[in-house]
Amino acid sequence: MDAKALKAEFPILNQDINGHPLVYLDNAATTQKPIKVIEAVKRYYEWDNANVHRGVHTLGSRATDAYEGAREKVARFINAPASRQIIFTRGTTAALNIVASGYARQTLREGDEIVITPMEHHSNLIPWQQAAKATGATLKYIPLQPDGTISLADVESTITANTKIVSMTYISNVLGTINPIAEVAKIAHKNGAIIVVDGAQSTPHLKVDVQALDVDFYAFSGHKMCAPTGIGVLYGKAQLLERMEPVEFGGEMIDFVELYDSTWKELPWKFEGGTPIIAGAVGLGAAIDFLQEVGLDNIDRHEKKLTRYAMDSLSAIDGITIYGPRQERAGLVTFNLGDVHPHDVATVLDTEGIAVRAGHHCCQPLMRWLQVSATARASIYLYNSEEDIDRLAQSLVRTKEFFL
Repeated sequence: MDAKALKAEFPILNQDINGHPLVYLDNAATTQKPIKVIEAVKRYYEWDNANVHRGVHTLGSRATDAYEGAREKVARFINAPASRQIIFTRGTTAALNIVASGYARQTLREGDEIVITPMEHHSNLIPWQQAAKATGATLKYIPLQPDGTISLADVESTITANTKIVSMTYISNVLGTINPIAEVAKIAHKNGAIIVVDGAQSTPHLKVDVQALDVDFYAFSGHKMCAPTGIGVLYGKAQLLERMEPVEFGGEMIDFVELYDSTWKELPWKFEGGTPIIAGAVGLGAAIDFLQEVGLDNIDRHEKKLTRYAMDSLSAIDGITIYGPRQERAGLVTFNLGDVHPHDVATVLDTEGIAVRAGHHCCQPLMRWLQVSATARASIYLYNSEEDIDRLAQSLVRTKEFFL
């Protein structure tokens, strides 16, 4: 895989920032968009723009075909049994909230348990806090190992017969930890619980097979995998989705409306109230085409190689602290440079055209576990290269010399 050739397909990357060629290393926050995705969205608005599932005119039919065609692509991309199990949402956060509101609040009772980990993004933590408060359920945490991983022995001891929901990120957006989802799913199911997976950081980077993983719900966002912002996906097992009540009402999610009662459409439309994110779905379909052309296996190999290179390069800088496991980690490196505040580090890097993220990364409990207030994070994607890592390392050395 030629990262430099791929970089040329992303118009935004061909620019200078503060007099330096842009090095974009904030991919865990959002990825850039290839021209094929930009053109697909542009073409939709220029030729096919209409509301879906409503009009019988040509534009309405073409828009509906494009929207539902994107759903089919998503289903194949994650190996869902059927496209009706694919719910379009605004993103991972919205998808997880649908499960917490539409499933958890309807099924949990006092004494039931929700099990998560301390590494969760706030989007996979706060909805469960609120569900526990609303139902009387108990929120429990699988402890972290010193390197930021979880052990299956701890999973076994934390999940009990009272556990009804286990929710976990596939890949930590701070630590780079890759969690053993298939194994955790087996333990959850053995105890009669369901498993919900935050796939925001995994779906763009490696092949996901929801049937092989045997997950009950799986959520991810388009904008972290070359698609537009504002579009995401919730996959769910059909029997669970059919039991759930919608959380938004109105528009095309209804079947029949009477004065005092209404009924809902079948899956997936009962969860998609109002005018959906049509152009976003079109863009997501184009992004999936692009990623499949590149090859998820190729992306995975490229990122693993580049992550090892980044770990070696940054570890060689005196005074730097890197968080998370040393081996078997995803394509991001979260670090602190001595006593220099991460915001200062990120600001200096920006003066040299290097974009990284600084802050708590929507993981405040994890920051407290790490005993820091914030960190800097460099996250890579298919268009990054060793040259990008070299520039990051060189700039960090200059930053250290400036502050220390």
